[in-house]
Amino acid sequence: MNGSPIGTVIDATRVVDEQGAVLWEGDGLGLAGARAGTILAMSRLVDDPAELRRLHERTGADAVDMESGVLAATGRLRGCVRAISDTPAEPLGPLAQAVTPDGRPRPLGFLKALATHPTGTLQALGNVRRALKALEAAR
Repeated sequence: MNGSPIGTVIDATRVVDEQGAVLWEGDGLGLAGARAGTILAMSRLVDDPAELRRLHERTGADAVDMESGVLAATGRLRGCVRAISDTPAEPLGPLAQAVTPDGRPRPLGFLKALATHPTGTLQALGNVRRALKALEAAR
């Protein structure tokens, strides 16, 4: 969101909503190799580069996710770790069709993305893989 490269691991010290209001704040989990940061909790997938930039400017968030806000609302969130898999410069693009707006898998969307935009889809999949490897290395 703020220019962190693909694969950067964020150990949240804050989770905020779309207006920047703090939903959770803490010390983070202290994950080696991760950097402290702010997670923006959203109820929908955000893949538009201009919208990601606006959200970063409004909230100061380093990454967006769809899970931490729900957990923060329960009062049971103790930390949140995310790895950057897409950025405004390298969005999910066609791969975004592989999930519903609320984050559920959409297999036919994946197949459509792969069939209609193979290069962009494979690049996005490679970025997701880099992010997952970074998480694995950080644990």
